[in-house]
Amino acid sequence: MSGLQPESSSDTSAIAKLLGLDADPATRAAKLRQRWIALAVGALVLAIASAALWPDADRVRYTTEPARRGPITVAVTATGTLQPTIQVDVGSELSGTIRSVDVDFNDRVSVGQVLARLDTTRLDAQVLQSKAAVEAAEARLVQAQATATEAESQLARLLHVREISGGKVPSQQEIDAGNAVAQRARAEVASARAAIAQARATLDAQETDLAKTAIRSPVDGTVLLRAAEPGQTVAASLQAPILFTLAQDLTRMELHVSVDEADVGQVAEGQQASFSVDAWPDRSFSARVAKVHVGATATEGVGVVTYETVLEVDNADGRLRPGMTATAEITVKQIDDALLVPNAALRFSPPVTAAAPSGGLLRALIPGRGPQRRGRASNGTPRAREERVYVLERGEAQARELAIGASDGTWSEVTAGELEPGAELVIDAQVPKP
Repeated sequence: MSGLQPESSSDTSAIAKLLGLDADPATRAAKLRQRWIALAVGALVLAIASAALWPDADRVRYTTEPARRGPITVAVTATGTLQPTIQVDVGSELSGTIRSVDVDFNDRVSVGQVLARLDTTRLDAQVLQSKAAVEAAEARLVQAQATATEAESQLARLLHVREISGGKVPSQQEIDAGNAVAQRARAEVASARAAIAQARATLDAQETDLAKTAIRSPVDGTVLLRAAEPGQTVAASLQAPILFTLAQDLTRMELHVSVDEADVGQVAEGQQASFSVDAWPDRSFSARVAKVHVGATATEGVGVVTYETVLEVDNADGRLRPGMTATAEITVKQIDDALLVPNAALRFSPPVTAAAPSGGLLRALIPGRGPQRRGRASNGTPRAREERVYVLERGEAQARELAIGASDGTWSEVTAGELEPGAELVIDAQVPKP
């Protein structure tokens, strides 16, 4: 029985030659490089073949929305508070203690109705004193009139005696003295009359103050605020303290909103508006622009400039109340029939791969320059309202230049450009993962 025979030297050299191990190192490196090149070419051919068999594998997938015709409403949004058309603050001109309060919150009041009364003890005494002063002045007038009558009579007697005596008696000095006495008496009468007028004026002023102790309503309205309580001391020095706030007519109200300076140029008197309040979130209320203030209001520390705008509101059902915060939309433009494009299409910019020529994977291997978005400033803001949109045609996004007009924030009006209703506008694109 014979065992395994060792390989011969000729067989070993044949195997080494087949593997290239018998060559020098440079030869082996060259052969290895050739093998790698062959493998790369094969992989490229395989990739091209797969791209030809599945051409949509590397295509961009577009999301579109059609252009349409329809109405568009442009509105300016602003916030503010509801206020009564006429609001009156009622105070006290006098200082004193409140004796009684005759009305409460939400009470309906009429013109002249007593709202509260001040204590009148001191004023009552002053009125009595002034009445007594008037009576004393009237008595002094009677006394002065009697003295004047006596002086006039004495002067007349002296003149009569002189006439019947032929000018001999009385002397001129006596006649002058009698004349002076009569003039002083007449002056006393005039002074007494002036004293009466002064006393009566003081009495009238104190009676007026006494009447003002009854604080009355100046208008027909509703009590919004009551800051008076019985026993409270009122100090009316430099400014009358506010005790009541009345709203004249709550069936008609005003909404005061702050319009941003960027939008105030579109707002004008007579425009229609709608607003909502938190108390009635499911209801929309109508209003009309009554006035746009010329003066601006600047918010300190923020630099925001706004203009107060007054809206007329019908509150016949009484649901709205003063002080409610409202968000209003003022209709500044209404177009019944316009060609509309979604704003998302105006914001869309195609990815770089979507701009390259078609050809599957091959176009990704060929460097190229994508389409450049025109009509926009470097910060992305519209320039002269010229916009570019992309229309999906035969699977490719084709650029269209449009002139854009009014916008409601979701849709924009097309004023010029080649675009038909129903055109599929690209609003998004999904680039395939490498």
